[in-house]
Amino acid sequence: MQQDVIPTGPDPLTLAEDWATGGRRVAMATVIETWGSAPRPVGSHLVIDSDGNFEGSVSGGCVEGAVVAEAVDVIETGRPTVLEFGVADETAWQVGLSCGGRIRIYVEPVTKD
Repeated sequence: MQQDVIPTGPDPLTLAEDWATGGRRVAMATVIETWGSAPRPVGSHLVIDSDGNFEGSVSGGCVEGAVVAEAVDVIETGRPTVLEFGVADETAWQVGLSCGGRIRIYVEPVTKD
């Protein structure tokens, strides 16, 4: 019987706090809605700093790259945003959404306060 492998690594929420406390400018991306097939469930997190370094996962493929780029903008402006990605089945693998589907991701700046 095969067991599911759960990714290990630093907790993105703790990491976001550590990075912000350490002086980095940080944003947090959170999956807030999925429809159809999506690689990561609601509540998944990705922490990003102003240099584009990141930990965690909200999707994969081109979607994650787009989220990192938007997060850098959120850090610069201080304004949160909601991103939505959706694709048809035939193009799903190219952008990291297996078998189609749609995801919404909330990206917000993280402050030390």
